Amino acid sequence: MKRRQWACWGVLVGTVWATGCNGGETQPPGPPADVGVSGGGGQSWYFNNPLPVPLSVTVVDLSGRPVPGVVVTWTVTSSSGSGAVNPLQSTTGTNGVASTSDSVGSATTQRVSATVSGVAGSADFTEVATTPPTSAAVSLQNLAFHPDSVLVQSGGTVTWTWNDGAIGHNVTFTSGPARPPDAATRDSGTYALPLTTVGTYG
Repeated sequence: MKRRQWACWGVLVGTVWATGCNGGETQPPGPPADVGVSGGGGQSWYFNNPLPVPLSVTVVDLSGRPVPGVVVTWTVTSSSGSGAVNPLQSTTGTNGVASTSDSVGSATTQRVSATVSGVAGSADFTEVATTPPTSAAVSLQNLAFHPDSVLVQSGGTVTWTWNDGAIGHNVTFTSGPARPPDAATRDSGTYALPLTTVGTYG
């Protein structure tokens, strides 16, 4: 049967952003006039871990055309913990978009500001964090894992429960930062496994 992945804290999710066309204009964009949020705002994730979606902004000129090659400075403006962004500066691409990764640290709420030299105002983000789960449960039923992926903090435990009657299943890991022991084929019972090393297991 097909193996699925279980995450032990620290999965970073990528994103793709698109902007509209400029109506066929051939003139290059003018200097940057505004910076706005493109994506990644309002995320809720877990303490001391990068948010799944990068923070992204779009820089445009007075006509609303994206401006490439603009340096965006990222600043944590409010945080009660050890949150940080990386990198502190990034440059817009051909679509006018620049991004950074954000970790909320130990703060419940964190605010990040993106600014561009010569542009009044900023693009502002507010992110929140909660305590990560310490355990997760997976059912082996109808020849599949339910759910097909779970997330626990480092040191948390995943428990698999066999629910397919006489149909045998096993749990075998083929990837991960440290290969956990496999569960032998069986048709009943449970298998509990603590995952102590941060990473994605499959």
